[in-house]
Amino acid sequence: MLAFALGETPAGAASGRIATAPRVVVGTWAQLGAEASRIRSEVFVLEQYVSPEIELDDMDAQCVHAVAHAADGRPIGTGRLLPDGHIGRMAVRAPWRGQGVGSALLSALADEARRRGDREVALAAQLRARPFYARHGFVEEGETFMDAGIPHVMMRLRFPHG
Repeated sequence: MLAFALGETPAGAASGRIATAPRVVVGTWAQLGAEASRIRSEVFVLEQYVSPEIELDDMDAQCVHAVAHAADGRPIGTGRLLPDGHIGRMAVRAPWRGQGVGSALLSALADEARRRGDREVALAAQLRARPFYARHGFVEEGETFMDAGIPHVMMRLRFPHG
């Protein structure tokens, strides 16, 4: 399941507002897995009712992970880059949605893909997240499909040559 949790900032979540861009750390599962798994469990398992058995997988150990932190150091979002250039498990905690956290994570993962020589990145976007990814240059391809009971579509971003 490759997904991104989007949504409006909930009423009363002003305490979650961030005044500055989040700090994004990129690293291994050994380095970031504890924070990433907590965020993913909160967003995918508790909010979206994804089975905990399919949310974590054997690929985590092989991926590059990114975790975004608020100014106070709290982990507020995560995503991963698979060895084949797919971005997935994009998740932002509800109080911090709509504040650029997802954009910062997506940029960090795409930058990592470029750095290692990938020519493109791809992802399976939840249908409601298509506008977010399109704003970052991703283009839809193929038909809608179900993943973890949620409709998705493949999207791809090709990097300029040179």
